[in-house]
Amino acid sequence: MWLFALVLSSVTTFTALAGQPPSPPVVDTAQGRVLGKYVSLEGFAQPVAVFLGVPFARPPLGSLRFAPPQPAEPWIFVKNTTSYPPMCSQDPVAGQVISELFTNRKENINLRFSEDCLYLNIYTPADLRKRSRLPVMVWIHGGGLMLGGASTYDGLALSAHENVVVVTVQYRLGIWGFFSTGDEHSRGNWGHLDQLAALHWVQENIANFGGDPGSVTIFGESAGGESVSILVLSPLSKNLFHRAISESGVALTSVLVKKDMKATAKKIAVFAGCKSTTSAVLVHCLRQKTEDELLEVTLKMSSPFLPTVLDGVLLPKMPEEILAEKNFHPVPYVVGINKQECGWILPMFMGYSFSEGKLDQKTATSFVWKSYPILNIHEELTPVATDKYLGGMDNPAIKKDLFLDLIADGMFGVPSVNVARRHRDAGAPTYMYEFQYHPSFSSGMKPKTVMGDHGDELFSVFGAPFVKDGASEEETNLSKMVMKFWANFAQNGNPNGEGLPPWPVYDQKEGHLQIGVTTQAAEKLKDKEVAFWNELLSKEAAKKPPQLKHAEL
Repeated sequence: MWLFALVLSSVTTFTALAGQPPSPPVVDTAQGRVLGKYVSLEGFAQPVAVFLGVPFARPPLGSLRFAPPQPAEPWIFVKNTTSYPPMCSQDPVAGQVISELFTNRKENINLRFSEDCLYLNIYTPADLRKRSRLPVMVWIHGGGLMLGGASTYDGLALSAHENVVVVTVQYRLGIWGFFSTGDEHSRGNWGHLDQLAALHWVQENIANFGGDPGSVTIFGESAGGESVSILVLSPLSKNLFHRAISESGVALTSVLVKKDMKATAKKIAVFAGCKSTTSAVLVHCLRQKTEDELLEVTLKMSSPFLPTVLDGVLLPKMPEEILAEKNFHPVPYVVGINKQECGWILPMFMGYSFSEGKLDQKTATSFVWKSYPILNIHEELTPVATDKYLGGMDNPAIKKDLFLDLIADGMFGVPSVNVARRHRDAGAPTYMYEFQYHPSFSSGMKPKTVMGDHGDELFSVFGAPFVKDGASEEETNLSKMVMKFWANFAQNGNPNGEGLPPWPVYDQKEGHLQIGVTTQAAEKLKDKEVAFWNELLSKEAAKKPPQLKHAEL
C-alpha cells in the first residue's frame, strides 16, 4: 500500500510538472459540482478544461413542453460532464447531414436526439486553481431553428489559441422550440427563451470556470446569427451579454421571423390528429403526443420552418419596428455574410433542381415565386427581380449563378446590411465583413469554384486546421487571423489588433473587411443590391400577403 502511494505521488508530481493538472477538473455551480476532463492541443502547455452536457434548465418535458424553461434541479453528487449531450429533437437524417457538413471535429461523434436537451458545453483554458477573469464567448448554433446542436462545434482550438472561455449552447428546435398559437396558451419562441436561460446560467456560474460574467459575447451563424440579432433587440436580454456577432443571419432574415403562425398551428393540429377548437385544447393534445409522434408531424410538413414570432414578450414588436425606433441594446456588433451564401449547401437543402446546372429566365421567375416565404416577393414583382439579376444574360449556366445571387441577397446580404445600418445609426460600434474562401474541409461534392458558401467561415472561426488534418499553410493562417479578430472583438468590442489587416468601423462610408486569400478593407457592401431590394420590398409592403400555398421545394 505504501509503495502504491509513493508511485501515485510520483506520477502526480510528474504530471503536474508537465503542465497537466494532477486530477480532472471539478467545478462548483449553483446546482451542484461538475466533473470535466482536460484536453490538450498541440503547441499549448496549458490544457483546456472541457465540460460536456452541463444542464442549464430542467428537461422541457410534460407540462414544460411549450413552456418557458425552468432552472435546473440541484444535485448532491459530482455530476459527470465528460460526454456529449443529446441534440434537441429534430429530423435525425437532416441533423446528421448538417452536423457532418459543418463540424470542425476530427472524429465523428455518436449523435443522439432527445427532447431532454437543454445542456451546454464549456471549454476553458483558465487555470482553475486560480481566479481568472477571461472573456466569454457563447455560441448559438444554426440550422434554420429546426436542426443542429452544440456538440458539432468543438471550442478547443478557439479557447486555447485565444485564451477565451467558449460556451456552446443548445435550445429547443422545430415544433418543440417554436410552436405558437399566438396567445397565452403557447406564445412560441421557446428556443429563444432557452438561449436566454443559458445566458442567465452563464451570468451565475461562469466565474467558477475562469470566465468574466461582465465580458460575454454572443455569436452565432445562420439561425444562430438570427438568434443573436433577436437577442440584441429583446428587452429580456438586458445585461446578459456585452458584445454580439451575427454570421450569415439577422433578425430581418424574413424566413426566420413571422408576425404570427396561427395558420401553421392549425396545420400541425391536423397532422397530429388534434382538435383545434381552442388553443388550450390544441396545446393540451400536443402535450400528450410522444416525441416520435411530433417528429412524424414535422416530417409531414411541406415547409418545416417554425420561426421566431411576434409574441409581445421576447419580441414586443416586429424587428424592423424595433430597429427603426432604435429601442435595442446598443452593444458593439459584428455583422457578416459570405460571398456565395447560396453557392451549394442551401440550394441542395431547398431542393432547387437545375437541368445540367443551367437555368432559363422563366424557370427562375417561377422559382422566385415558389420562394415567397423566403423572399417575400409577390408574384407580380418576381419578374422585376429576375430581370434585374438575370436580364441581358444569355448563358444559362451563368443565369443559374445569378439566380442564386438573387436568393442569397434576399435571404442574407440585404437584411444584414440593413441591420448593420440601423445599428450604426443608433450610435453602436458596428463592423461588417464578407467571407470569401473555399475551405479544404468542405464537402467534396461542393464545386471548387464556390468561394464563401453558407457556413464556410465556421472552419476558420473554430480553428478547424488545428483540430483536423490536411489544411494548407494559407488556410491555417486564415483561421489564426479570424480567431484573433473574433477574440479581440470579444475582449475589447473592436476586432483590430497588432499584426492584423485593419478592419474599418462601419460608419457612413460603410467600410467593411473582405476576408479570404487576400484580406482587405472595402466600402459599400451590397450597396446597389440593397437599394434595389429596399425599393422592391416597399412596393411589396403595400400589397396584401398571398393566401396561396408555396415553397414546397
